[in-house]
Amino acid sequence: MTDAGAPSHPPDSAGPAGGPDIEATKPYRVLARKYRPSSFDDLIGQDAVVRTVSNAFETGRIPQAWILTGVRGVGKTTTARILARALNYELPDGSVKGPTIHMPGLGVHCQAIMESRHMDVLEMDAASHTGVDDVRQINDSVRYAPASARYKVYIIDEVHMLSTAAFNAFLKTLEEPPEHAKFVFATTEIRKVPVTVLSRCQRFDLRRVEADVLMKHLSNIAAKEGVEIEPEALGIIARAAEGSVRDSLSLLDQAIAHAAGSVRADAVRQMLGLADRTRVIDLFEYLARGDIASAFQEFREQYDTGADPVVVLSDLAEFVNFVTRVKAVPATADNVAFSETERLRGRDFASKLSMRVLSRMWQMLLKGIAEVQTATRPAAAAEMVLVRIAYVADLPTPDEAIRMVEQNGGAASLSAAASTLPRAVPAPSGQLSVAPSPVRAATLPRGGAEASLRPHQAAPAPAAESAPALKITSFPQLVALAGEKRDLLTKSALETDVRLVRIEDGRLDVALERHAQRTLINDLSRKLEQWTGRRWAVIVSNEAGQPTLREQSLVEKSQREQAAEADPRVKEVLARFPGAKVIEVRKLAPEPPEADIDGADLGAADPDEGPDGDDF
Repeated sequence: MTDAGAPSHPPDSAGPAGGPDIEATKPYRVLARKYRPSSFDDLIGQDAVVRTVSNAFETGRIPQAWILTGVRGVGKTTTARILARALNYELPDGSVKGPTIHMPGLGVHCQAIMESRHMDVLEMDAASHTGVDDVRQINDSVRYAPASARYKVYIIDEVHMLSTAAFNAFLKTLEEPPEHAKFVFATTEIRKVPVTVLSRCQRFDLRRVEADVLMKHLSNIAAKEGVEIEPEALGIIARAAEGSVRDSLSLLDQAIAHAAGSVRADAVRQMLGLADRTRVIDLFEYLARGDIASAFQEFREQYDTGADPVVVLSDLAEFVNFVTRVKAVPATADNVAFSETERLRGRDFASKLSMRVLSRMWQMLLKGIAEVQTATRPAAAAEMVLVRIAYVADLPTPDEAIRMVEQNGGAASLSAAASTLPRAVPAPSGQLSVAPSPVRAATLPRGGAEASLRPHQAAPAPAAESAPALKITSFPQLVALAGEKRDLLTKSALETDVRLVRIEDGRLDVALERHAQRTLINDLSRKLEQWTGRRWAVIVSNEAGQPTLREQSLVEKSQREQAAEADPRVKEVLARFPGAKVIEVRKLAPEPPEADIDGADLGAADPDEGPDGDDF
């Protein structure tokens, strides 16, 4: 009921049936649906697909089936509908006689096809129709001619979800379909599609859309929507979408709603739970300078503002990757998807940091992110990751450590140099101070050089200031020296691969076994020089030489076993236990003599001890 005195609305006024109010009551369409491409001209980042389809249509080489693959949101289903529209494009005046990719306006069937309600363009979601009965219905209906369109087009989304029986039921139809039927498959898991199906389809791999292309696309949509958005915010959204157009539009939709006005970069970071990019770069600089205190403070400030520790480390790893790419390919810094600050400071870091340092930082972050994800206290775990990265910032890489040890005469020289060369101090804000390799190697703690060596390499012996050069006059002495240096590979090679011809102090003549390493002679000469402090001439002789130490050891072992078996007491034991045999004969260290009360020696004779002290 209305008030009697109230004026009534005229029929053409802006009431419930008027135009403006009808528009206001329309449900909101998300940007991903509102700006869905409807022609090949609207597709972005898929030039190869458009060119191939265009050439196929112009030459009349149209396959009976396509399969579109790619990550989520790159436009597989949309491309399938555009293909269906291009196959059936027809103007009311009949001017278009066949399939074409040039579709300047809506044709007779276009609107119905794009809205998925055309009776000759059938869409099926294989995720919910996986059985052989669903495929059998398609096989039965494909025989009939289209009702109004030029082709019957079957679009099957997520085709990899079909069962094995369903795929098998499809094979004959795919191989020899009627001339009026076309199939378009879409999948994110191309490896799960049987090869027998792939061989009957023309495959298109839809690539991820580049960040700069996405930024331009989002900027155009924001302009159409009348939304003001910062370029940096567009870059954040484009990178977060990871090449997915649908994801980027969904994030843009969310950012517009979150900002309730002009979209700023800070609001987008807060929405996505990302740390401030500038602050991430500052944290990277503190770590590269080895300034742990500043790195701790920066991380805690980001954490207190709501940043996730895993996200902070992930953003840090992403920036390390960016700096590495800029160092390898300087043109990477020209990508407009990155902010001006990222590009300028990325170039600066790339010119000052070595590739080895960046690679080491990347590896430590990669491992640290996994640790933080499983830690009960993520913030504390992230701080420990930062400590490790900052601590090794001014330490040399393993090859640099080896080079510096060789140049300075061992770890003792490095420790002595450490007292005269100061450790790199933090530079003022905005500057990066990275010490050169000699300074960084000299700041190693005692034993740090040996700890940085590769496991398969021997640590050089510390150089004694006044000790004379070590003299080696026998081959067993040389093998024992390799054992003292803990170079087990060299020790094993000397025992098994080397036959001694002659040895003098500074000269070694040997013969090699066939299976010896080719680099053994050079390695042995270099290591002998390091161990003894003098040059050695290691020569391969044509003489046969003595048996290897391993062969001599086996002969001695065999002789001991034969002597043991010849002992009467051992023969008696072997006779009492049929099948028993002597496995090993070991010589035990003699026990100290025991004295009785009167001082008599009770351990002079032991009836259980064999000849020469051998214990059986």
